[in-house]
Amino acid sequence: MLENISDKFNDIVRQVSGKHKISEKNIQEAVDEIKLALLEADVNLRVVRRFVNRTIEDARGEKVLKSVDPGQQFIKVVYDRLVELLGDTRQELELRGPDTTSVILMMGLQGSGKTTTAAKLAYMLKKEGRNPLLIAADLVRPAAVQQLQVLGEQIGVPVYAEDPQLVKDPVQVVKAGLKKARRELFDTAIVDTTGRLHLDEVMMAQIKEIYAAAKPDEALYVADSMTGQHAVTIAKEFHEKVGIDGVILTKFDSDTRGGAALSIRTVTGKPIKFIGVGEKVEDLDPFYPDRIASRILGMGDVVSLVEKAQENFNEEDAQRMQKKMASATFSLQDYLEQLQKMNSMGPLSSIIDMIPGAKGNINEDDIDTDEIRREQAIIQSMTFSERNNHRILGPSRRRRIARGSGTSVYDVNRLVKKFEKMRLMMKKVAKNKKYQSEMLKQLGM
Repeated sequence: MLENISDKFNDIVRQVSGKHKISEKNIQEAVDEIKLALLEADVNLRVVRRFVNRTIEDARGEKVLKSVDPGQQFIKVVYDRLVELLGDTRQELELRGPDTTSVILMMGLQGSGKTTTAAKLAYMLKKEGRNPLLIAADLVRPAAVQQLQVLGEQIGVPVYAEDPQLVKDPVQVVKAGLKKARRELFDTAIVDTTGRLHLDEVMMAQIKEIYAAAKPDEALYVADSMTGQHAVTIAKEFHEKVGIDGVILTKFDSDTRGGAALSIRTVTGKPIKFIGVGEKVEDLDPFYPDRIASRILGMGDVVSLVEKAQENFNEEDAQRMQKKMASATFSLQDYLEQLQKMNSMGPLSSIIDMIPGAKGNINEDDIDTDEIRREQAIIQSMTFSERNNHRILGPSRRRRIARGSGTSVYDVNRLVKKFEKMRLMMKKVAKNKKYQSEMLKQLGM
């Protein structure tokens, strides 16, 4: 996620951090590096100029030059400007109360992930207690209606759809879908619309008709963040010709440059409201400018990390695990459950980005994800009694487990040895508060 620009900014931060004196020359050199990093990230030229000018203006202030730690103060200036560039504060969806149907209109080009994002948004709103209905108004792309129906069934959200062979007018579908939503007391209707490979007059005329019929509370433009400035240009077109209230950036977990994220707010004047961070239906996150700015500068994002952990680990389980660790009764079954919960938190790269001090110090390539998958396969090939008491794993059992998991006896033996060492270490950590404190310090917390 934003790897290239994050690496560049991390280098700049390291150069400036700890300097006892920041001169005009230091500021200019750092700003020149920042300018180059933004341009390489495919950030809009006008946005780059504005960012650079504001940074120089703030950094040259007397308050910065006379501070106790000018290096850190300069980094704070850059952080504040990044937050401003990304949109200042989190922008929520502006929806009506539960007694009225709120309408969300999804727009964007074909291939941006619009249909999948509509389902992700419905899933998120359902978790928040709302009662959404999906409306399949993309009658052009083959199997678009069927795709939305499959996703709707997967997340338990009903989909209003017509047969594209019989009904050719998406406006008709939208009107009928909204009528159903209001009649059956759905408090949110999410309309998936047609996208094309490029903007054309036919598409824009159709979107305008749908917009007029739907009267959306939220018109959201869905953009592929990996397309950089192209996504920003199209967003501007949509806003000028139809009108948008916010942006959802998809494939944000794969976006190494960050041009779209850093440009779109300034160019369109509209906030990024959500980011797609994976392919699963739960992989849609609210967009927090301050948290993303912190991650770009390598400062981590503890708040998001805690929120993700809270979704997958409850306090009761944590206390139970702590007792098991302290008494050395932590089992392979417990280890498997923890691995599965870690997997559900999202891609490893995004978790590393959230840990303060980890960026640049922990190399994702050094973490063998194949080994983790292999370990899960080995444990899942064990019986329940073997998982809860690894001491009964004799030679014949280990041969059977190796065959069942598609691994070797050597792999099974290595896992058992690793687990025994890990269990001893866990016991020490669970009982030693000083050691826990040292570990947190190493993580920058």
